[in-house]
Amino acid sequence: MNKRLIKGLVATAVLVALSGCNEDDTKVIPKVATTCVEAGAACTTFTVLHTNDNHGRFWQSEDGEYGMAARKTLIDQIRAEVESNGGETILLSGGDINTGVPESDLQNAVPDFMGMNLIEYDAMAVGNHEFDNPLYIVEMQRKLADFPMLAANIYDKATGERYFDAYKVFTVNGLRIAVIGLTTEDTEKIGNKEYIGGLEFTDPKEEIKKVIKEIKDADAADLIFATTHMGHYADAANGSNAPGDVALARAVTAGDLQAVIGGHSQDPVCMEPDTNNYADFNRGDECTPDQQNGTYIMQAHEWGKYVGRADFEYFNGELHLASYDLIPVNLMVLNKYGSPDKDENGKTTLIPGSTAIDENSNVLDALRPYKEAGQKLLDVVIGSTDGQLVGLKATVRSEQTNLGHLLARAQSAYKLVNADFGIMNSGGVRNSISAGEITYRDVLLVQPFGNMVAYATMTGTDLTEYLNQVATKTAGAGAYAQLDGIKLSVDCDAQKVTINEIAGETFDAAKEYKFSLSTYLAAGGDGYPAIEATSIEIADALVLRDFIESNVAILVDDFNPVAGDIVYLAGGESLKGCPAAPAVE
Repeated sequence: MNKRLIKGLVATAVLVALSGCNEDDTKVIPKVATTCVEAGAACTTFTVLHTNDNHGRFWQSEDGEYGMAARKTLIDQIRAEVESNGGETILLSGGDINTGVPESDLQNAVPDFMGMNLIEYDAMAVGNHEFDNPLYIVEMQRKLADFPMLAANIYDKATGERYFDAYKVFTVNGLRIAVIGLTTEDTEKIGNKEYIGGLEFTDPKEEIKKVIKEIKDADAADLIFATTHMGHYADAANGSNAPGDVALARAVTAGDLQAVIGGHSQDPVCMEPDTNNYADFNRGDECTPDQQNGTYIMQAHEWGKYVGRADFEYFNGELHLASYDLIPVNLMVLNKYGSPDKDENGKTTLIPGSTAIDENSNVLDALRPYKEAGQKLLDVVIGSTDGQLVGLKATVRSEQTNLGHLLARAQSAYKLVNADFGIMNSGGVRNSISAGEITYRDVLLVQPFGNMVAYATMTGTDLTEYLNQVATKTAGAGAYAQLDGIKLSVDCDAQKVTINEIAGETFDAAKEYKFSLSTYLAAGGDGYPAIEATSIEIADALVLRDFIESNVAILVDDFNPVAGDIVYLAGGESLKGCPAAPAVE
């Protein structure tokens, strides 16, 4: 047997043996079933499979990890197992199919949606990155998908109608399961205003109450689930982010929402049992999902690295989670830098306890042409680096890094900008660059969004007020600012900054300063103040490519953050970024 356990078998056998008699030979009152085995035919079993934040990873990584072909094999194996045991499955995605890998980005995620069709997804939440493209691309993807894209809280401003379906009811092993889709409110501030200006993103916590009432009034479902793209924040401590799945679960009446299948924060939601604290999860570990207000909350990290498997039992009108796993899809042992560890022969090793998953040949054949389509341009070498440029999400969103500073400097130093310093939001840094040759592919992996570079000018006084809001964005959020060419201290408690130096000169509140940023940030993206800025109408990735080509050899020491340049203070302690505020009940 594997680790998926059916509890109570021995206890049930004893109860069955004893239930036929008692000391007085009086009639035994029927016992209410407490397990699926006791309930027998009255117990319905089904399995929810889930992934989230695909971000263009339709093909396996260069080290053979994840990929839709292997995902198809794994999911088909699970389906066959579940069906052989009398159950049925439903497959959900927590959204963000778009943006992250050049071969996908250049082809508008067509191979990703094709792969999802071949894997046979049942529904997906609409992610914020679905709006990295104009709405006609969204419409193309919606028509291409053989499954519904769900979002109850996105409205068309022109018509006042929902832009997507709010929910769909599925019959799974005889049970009617309503699946509601919800999208983070942050889309309005982190999305491209040019593309989403005609859409309204309402509060998911309020919207779900309306939809649940609609479902219950129509007696349309036995169970209600949500597939969301809102993020999981332990104990609802969301910091600078919009409220996520925990706040959603706490906002509804207990018992109204059975489970949330999430995405957006790109974390394995694995908790220390019976707490609001994350477990110290490592690849291949067992995982206990969160439960808030009676609602199970799950998320399967990112990129199809795992397939989440939740085995449910339904009896006595109640839903029980029998077991839960995050099943790795050809994941390797990692080195200290967070990359697959390689021996002297360049070979990687699967994480202990896992076995290799073969790739489905039909999926491979269907997606291979898309993989090959953009190779020539993407693989041209444009420069090199003598060390790793750090863009790992867990690092770049929590502290100053050499890659964050390189990006800010590339923009501030660009010939059409020539600014005093640069600001880069960490959410716009999507990958690291390894030591060695740098290709255009590497550039697009780091900056896939195509934001335009811009510059703004402010007096020192106005700049201080602006940075009071920008530099205090909490560590861990995509809004966390990478700052290059400026020295300052941040009082996280007071939410104020003290600027010491800009461009090598002592700060002067009366002087005017020019700084670079993206048009996305200038328009109020990531919750930054909307400001007047001049766009140079050149995309950030092109500016970065020009910078690397001009410098040829990137020396990491030239961009490594200098201790004392950017100082964060909170509660009398020196930190690497402002901490998130504690949850307010």
